[in-house]
Amino acid sequence: MSKPRVAVVFGGRNSEHAVSLMGAGSVLEAIDRSKYEVVPIGIAQDGRWVLAASDQRFAIESGELPVVDTSGAALALPAGGGPLVAYDPGSIPVELGAVDVVFPVMHGPFAEDGTIQGLLEMAGVRYVGSGVLASAVGMDKAYMKTVMAAAGLPVGRHVVVRDRDWRLDRERVLKEAEELGYPLFVKPARAGSSQGISKAHDRAQLEAAVEFARQHDPKVLIEEAITGREIECAVLESPGDEPAAASLAGEVRVEGGQEFFDFEAKYYPDQMSLTVPADIPAETAEELRAMAVRAFDALDCEGLSRVDFFYTPEGRLILNEINTMPGFTSLSVAPQLWAASGLSYPELVDRLIQLALAKSPGLR
Repeated sequence: MSKPRVAVVFGGRNSEHAVSLMGAGSVLEAIDRSKYEVVPIGIAQDGRWVLAASDQRFAIESGELPVVDTSGAALALPAGGGPLVAYDPGSIPVELGAVDVVFPVMHGPFAEDGTIQGLLEMAGVRYVGSGVLASAVGMDKAYMKTVMAAAGLPVGRHVVVRDRDWRLDRERVLKEAEELGYPLFVKPARAGSSQGISKAHDRAQLEAAVEFARQHDPKVLIEEAITGREIECAVLESPGDEPAAASLAGEVRVEGGQEFFDFEAKYYPDQMSLTVPADIPAETAEELRAMAVRAFDALDCEGLSRVDFFYTPEGRLILNEINTMPGFTSLSVAPQLWAASGLSYPELVDRLIQLALAKSPGLR
């Protein structure tokens, strides 16, 4: 029998383009080539789909972020799960064969937010990870908090700033935000990897922070600053009818002197440390793991998610956010949490592919 064909898709038209490439590089290195046939596919920043060039760069080099090399053959993904077709300029299209499953190692808008999931569902192609609704709600932090609160999970106080509100009623928005009390965190509602986030200590900084976040998304979230340690837990879908499983909890600390967990802390060496298991009481760790699974189920997530919490000095757990396609290099938090829990990175990649292959295309 032929090996299952896995298309690893990376890149995309958003500010997390480079983050996607870094994760895809790790996935491509970890996939067992004796078990799967692999097709690496990049989505360029202008939206073109291309076969990855043989010399595609996936890592940060000399401080320079990687981007999709568009010199590879352009691609089309036909409806009905048919063969991928490469269109090389000046040559006859070459069939690449039927794709059994897509592994979208993608983050942010036009990728992790349900858009690529919807595209793949319309094409009748199986894929790794959460479906359209879970991906969309998980990406939009405002709606995510609404769903989590409805599920009985504790979330921090916040104000949602929509484009029309900011343009037509800015003073009201600022007053509502200031009722939360300074300092405040301001972030794009639908971005990740800490892109566009600022901490504001007064009115002038708050206005500047909203404008900065709006460069990434016209919808902005203003959150109260919560004093607490950052504790994270990864959740993995189980085969068959078994409930989802939670990893050990880990504590993330910023080492570079930043006020919060920003892009540099996440993706540059020596800026972040992860302690697994987190040094918290055993009963708190079990409560956190149970809450992480509840969050996963509340969104109908599939595949893998990472759930982030604050653990306050008073011993409270407050859910910060859920990430339906977390950072996925071998050194990212979610894979490290699973490695510490007994599931290596190659095993995690294989588990996600097998979970996707077991699903039927279409509504779940």
